[in-house]
Amino acid sequence: MSKEILFEPYNLADLKLNNRLVMAPMTRGRSNNDGNVATELTAAYYVQRASAGLQITEGTFVSKKAVGFVNVPAIYSEDQTKGWKLVTDAVHKEGGIIFAQLWHVGRMSHPDLHEGELPHAPSAINPHAQAYTHSGFVDTVTPKEMSKADIEQTIADFKNAAANAVKAGFDGIELHAANGYLIHQFFVGNANTRTDEYGGSIENRARMLFEVLDAIAEVIPKNRIGIRFNPSTHGLFGMNIDEQTIPIYEYMVEKLNAYGLAYLHFMEPFNDVSEVPFAVTEVAKHFRPLYNGTLIINNGFDKETGNAILENGYADLVAYGKLFIANPDLVARFEQNAPLSKADPATFYTTGTVGYTDYPFMNK
Repeated sequence: MSKEILFEPYNLADLKLNNRLVMAPMTRGRSNNDGNVATELTAAYYVQRASAGLQITEGTFVSKKAVGFVNVPAIYSEDQTKGWKLVTDAVHKEGGIIFAQLWHVGRMSHPDLHEGELPHAPSAINPHAQAYTHSGFVDTVTPKEMSKADIEQTIADFKNAAANAVKAGFDGIELHAANGYLIHQFFVGNANTRTDEYGGSIENRARMLFEVLDAIAEVIPKNRIGIRFNPSTHGLFGMNIDEQTIPIYEYMVEKLNAYGLAYLHFMEPFNDVSEVPFAVTEVAKHFRPLYNGTLIINNGFDKETGNAILENGYADLVAYGKLFIANPDLVARFEQNAPLSKADPATFYTTGTVGYTDYPFMNK
């Protein structure tokens, strides 16, 4: 019997992955300390799941201004960098490969997280969503439209965070440009109404991504950089698809062919977009012909559908989120067709070990 493609090794640039299962980035919020530093508990969580071919960390904030969620480990300070070094050292000891996801939430934040100051965004448009603060989920506000100086500082913050990721021992970084957060906000017409070089045309709305990418590439090789996209986001955090949305992604993906990146990490739609004008219902199938490099696909896959999308050639790797939360030994469970544990959403964003490092292994 031939080996299922999910369990085959894969060459990711100059990294050899033991299998094609990727542990998706998932906000967990266990760094409930003064500096929002990753701890030994964080390391234990990632070590438990180090059998994934590739792990991508929870989003880690690139600056104080990037913060939009309490108790999330960040990567802009020396102490935070040292905290993440605990994680990478432990994962590497287990033979794992791990990338850091660099995150800035933009308007998806609240003044309570910024000492009363407004969060930053491409335009002063309230997403009418909720941010997670020390008081729990609170309604978002109208953010401050970023000045040129704000944009330049944010690019510098991403570059600093990437340099810190290298110092922390990460094998690479993933740039979070999806799910309604800052970089994604630049792409979407109802979040970006700027009239300068960062708004209006397809090229202008994509400019922020490429300026951040070019800055990061000064401190980390391009083949150790991935980007996460969610082209068919509609109705999430005030983000809606318009006639320019998919053309922007097509433009970016085709331009990124020249970069030689580690991968592009696409999300399939979070909700039913079959009746949404201009939406793409099968993201991997749509973008695979446009991209020459490694393509990761994510959202709602199980073993059977993961194998199928790889066999069909629409993706090279499949990312799993909640299944990895509840099944630290997901690779072994898939290999043995063992029963799967279910994740408890009530403990996703709490603190401590419960719902974090206490999910059972098959043979323990």
